[in-house]
Amino acid sequence: MSEVRVIQINESIFAENDRAAELIRKKLTKQGTLFLNVMSSPGSGKTTTLVALINRLKDRLTIGEMDVDIESSLDAQRVADRTGIRSLQIHNGGLCHIDADMTARALLEYDTEGLDLLILENIGNLVCPAEFDTGAHRNVTILSVPEGDDKPLKYPLMYTVSDVVLINKMDALDYFDFDLDKAKERILKLNPNAVFFPISAKTGEGLDAVCGWILRELDTLRAGNG
Repeated sequence: MSEVRVIQINESIFAENDRAAELIRKKLTKQGTLFLNVMSSPGSGKTTTLVALINRLKDRLTIGEMDVDIESSLDAQRVADRTGIRSLQIHNGGLCHIDADMTARALLEYDTEGLDLLILENIGNLVCPAEFDTGAHRNVTILSVPEGDDKPLKYPLMYTVSDVVLINKMDALDYFDFDLDKAKERILKLNPNAVFFPISAKTGEGLDAVCGWILRELDTLRAGNG
């Protein structure tokens, strides 16, 4: 009779990524640099939202931005042109995500010393990016009104790992069947600690509140580091 060999695997396949992410987080914490990982589906308004937020904060904070795409440098160029800050384009070789090792290699090309805030605009995808810790202090997800309030039911992990959910395109609420309370309820079932900001990157609605949250997070980071 053939012998069956059984092996026990106790370490997560993400364990190495998690260790690399923690090294990034410790380095940026020591520097006093708040690192935000911004995720969403394509077309949610990530770049437009980030441009609006950066322009509101750039007179108070020194900000850096990194943009992940499969091809092109369009979004990174938009951020640089419309805000005047330095933006780094990361091409991830056709993958659906960026992991901690890729982030660490990008940081070798982007001097973060002296930055108050570093933003990673992750690739437009609601599945893979949620699986990988990038070393960010906070995960931010943008859910836009045209996408529907059922997105948390279809992509639960994304909303489980997100500290903040920006509900964008509130100026279009009258034109879509989107229930804001229902969306919040569905997300809170997955993540009771999630924080919400209804916003419109187009009109500016809610963006000052998001800026206030970012400033408080930076103060908290530096108070803990001190």
